[in-house]
Amino acid sequence: MTVTTSPPPVDERVATPRLFERLIVRPEIGALLGAVVVFLFFSVVTEQFLSPSGVATWLDDSSTLGIMAVGVAMLMIGGEFDLSAGVMTASTALVTATLATQAGWNVWLALLASLVFALGVGAFNGWLVLRTGLHSFIVTLGTFLALQGLNLGVTRLVTGTVQVSGMRATDGYESAGLVFASTLDIGGTSFQVSILWWIGFAALAALILVRTRFGNWIFAVGGAPLSARAVGVPLVRTKIMLFMTTALAAWLVGSINVLRFASVQANQGIGLELQFIVAAVVGGCLLTGGFGSAIGAAIGALIFGMARQGIVFARWDSDWFMLFLGVLLLAAVLVNNTFRRRAERVRR
Repeated sequence: MTVTTSPPPVDERVATPRLFERLIVRPEIGALLGAVVVFLFFSVVTEQFLSPSGVATWLDDSSTLGIMAVGVAMLMIGGEFDLSAGVMTASTALVTATLATQAGWNVWLALLASLVFALGVGAFNGWLVLRTGLHSFIVTLGTFLALQGLNLGVTRLVTGTVQVSGMRATDGYESAGLVFASTLDIGGTSFQVSILWWIGFAALAALILVRTRFGNWIFAVGGAPLSARAVGVPLVRTKIMLFMTTALAAWLVGSINVLRFASVQANQGIGLELQFIVAAVVGGCLLTGGFGSAIGAAIGALIFGMARQGIVFARWDSDWFMLFLGVLLLAAVLVNNTFRRRAERVRR
């Protein structure tokens, strides 16, 4: 007589999670599905969307937005907002352009000065938020207004207009432009180097978030700040560094823009901060902090670029993009909350 024995039960705490369970805990999965839908839709609606020049156009549109979305996403994961991020791109570009064209500085030295300026503003935002206990929404709204007035006032005072131009005639422009504003020829189509900056910045941010102790600190201070402080996480230093990271992203975008177009408007960047936040939310970031993804934010920016240029290629009224933006934000919040709840159940 043969006796069959059933295998011993597997402890669910050590069981290997199924593929679906591994995917569902990823914040960027909703954004990835959305990107596939938008890509397929415009691929069918317009032939130009998949042409080499079309791909180069919507990747270019996504790149600078994507750099900022990644920086804003890291800050949102840490539980804070930065409403001055959009105008900061103009401020850094104006510092660079003014020093190079009006003061005669080498472009590289002007870029260094604008980087110091950006990091200083970011550190001030973080310090003020933590020192006063005010919500970062209020503090950075004040910074937004201050920078907007500073941009307009100083630019008009120095140049007599609201624009600084003449970058192409400055010392060091050629080499700096090669790094920040050149193009890559692939199959006879020119792709902006900003696309590589976008990919590199997103990859570095993702690596920091998931592979480093600082990344663990970011999730901790955003999800449970009191508990994080209690176990020794340097909350103040972490949040200040996150504000500085957003400022760094703004400097990079400002540098790309001023070297690419060789001029900068004092009112440039106003209103873009909302797009950065929406792209981060679409990418899986929660408004409450502690949950999100750098790669998801980059994909959220990609959705923006594909939709904005897809609407142009389809020859629709560009006003429809704002409708798309509103619907996308509401859908993203609902999807993110659903994925977060399911991820919490899977992790238990």
